Amino acid sequence: MNQPPMRFGAQPWSQATDWPGLRDVALAAERAGWDAIYTWDHLMAIQGPWRQPIFEGWAVLAAWAVLTERIRIGLMVGANTFRNPGHTAKLATTLDHISTGRAILAIGGAWFEREHEAHGIDFGTGFGERLDRLDESVMLIRRLLDGETIDHAGRFYTFKEAAHAPPPIQAHLPILIGGSGPKKTLRTAARYADAWNTSGTSDEFAAKDATLRAHCADVGRDPEAIERTVSFPIVIRDDPAEAARALAARVAHNGLEAITGVPILLGSPGLIAERFRPYRDLGMVEVVVRMPAPFDMETIERIGEVRDALDALR
Repeated sequence: MNQPPMRFGAQPWSQATDWPGLRDVALAAERAGWDAIYTWDHLMAIQGPWRQPIFEGWAVLAAWAVLTERIRIGLMVGANTFRNPGHTAKLATTLDHISTGRAILAIGGAWFEREHEAHGIDFGTGFGERLDRLDESVMLIRRLLDGETIDHAGRFYTFKEAAHAPPPIQAHLPILIGGSGPKKTLRTAARYADAWNTSGTSDEFAAKDATLRAHCADVGRDPEAIERTVSFPIVIRDDPAEAARALAARVAHNGLEAITGVPILLGSPGLIAERFRPYRDLGMVEVVVRMPAPFDMETIERIGEVRDALDALR
């Protein structure tokens, strides 16, 4: 099968760092040929102690948009609970203009209760309600980005003759849905997403993808219209033991003992490319690399070697 080149997105954590660190990692990623750069949408640190420093996501994206020229820019992923969908659509459109058409609107239902409690942000009555809110929100965002004038009285949102100008620079500004809830998140992705981000082993990814495809069949959507993206912590070193030490130092800097719950890819570009192969065969088109501070410039600079190793495996 003729497969497109794999894309690579860097996801530097916005906690336990300073602005020069976040600035320089974006510039380095662009120089090294990465396709996209993402950061978090959180008000408190989510890894290790919550009192660690952390920067606000949309402001970081706007700064990156000015600093860079080619790389695509987005959150991984935005918290729907933080903003009215009209506000979110306006932020994404503004970012698209600042970046001259490089914005990605990535969004999820939100999960970190502590930051909601701290700031008096409505967390809803449970995860299911937040996902229902996400579904209604993404529908409205898509319509606003597409230039509609909206009158809407829904379960969570009320719009009265809402319309936005200017439109995004992109004719179809992409919406990425993050999360893997089988009943609601993946159904929302089937309805509205241009891309979907998840994590897990290749077997877990295959099972989630099958659920997404079933929802697409239910709603009458072509499943191939949704790009699959998967996120991993990755450290590139020729010696896997050296890669493990490099990751351990960064994990400790963030107040953690380990990163758990996701596959961790450590080693040479060829070894990492082999780990990607089953995901690519299942339809993954973009790898999102989770990067705790201080940001690993060797991995940033050597991502092209992984791309070349993947090309050699075709």
